Amino acid sequence: MSLRLHFHPLSSFAQKVLVALYENDTPFEPKILQAGDEGAAAELRELWPIGKFPVLQDLARDSLIPESTIIIEYLAQYFPGNSVLIPTDADLARQTRLRDRFFDLYVNMQMQKIIGDRLRPAGQKDPFGTEEARKTLQTAYGLVDSAMAAKHWATGDTFSMADCAAAPALFYADLVEPFRQTHVHVAAYLDRLLARPSFARAFKEAEPYRSLIPK
Repeated sequence: MSLRLHFHPLSSFAQKVLVALYENDTPFEPKILQAGDEGAAAELRELWPIGKFPVLQDLARDSLIPESTIIIEYLAQYFPGNSVLIPTDADLARQTRLRDRFFDLYVNMQMQKIIGDRLRPAGQKDPFGTEEARKTLQTAYGLVDSAMAAKHWATGDTFSMADCAAAPALFYADLVEPFRQTHVHVAAYLDRLLARPSFARAFKEAEPYRSLIPK
């Protein structure tokens, strides 16, 4: 097996990559990094000194690919399948990349700021930072709500890398800054994402770890 993925099933950025892999039934070896496993963490840092996952290894090409978007770009180039996650049309590809970055930066990262603050010890909380993150999320929800009023997927009728990014980002964001009562088109879009077999699979695989999410 050529591909090995270093990840944790609960990670939103890892789920983004898993959705891309499952969309095209791309075979890979899972290397799950359990919390507290210093040996696995050290192995990851040896490969990628930043120490963040997901990280993909292509053993056949002796290639190391970090960062979720770049991993999906790599899969699209070397392991294409029936689900074309990055359009061949240059304009559509640019729009897909824009929406991918939007969900990463303005939904996923903001959600992670809020959850990360819950893990901080007493006396080291960041109420200003979390409030700013909530404001950014609300702005992002408004933009997504308008965009999804007349679309099925992020770029139109075809599932893409942008939807891979949106699925875990919106699911976790709804836990920390709920939107179902205020942004009905975002809620309907998330329901479509949850029903997508690729995300449903990644979502189910994360279930045993969901108790680790701080309340």
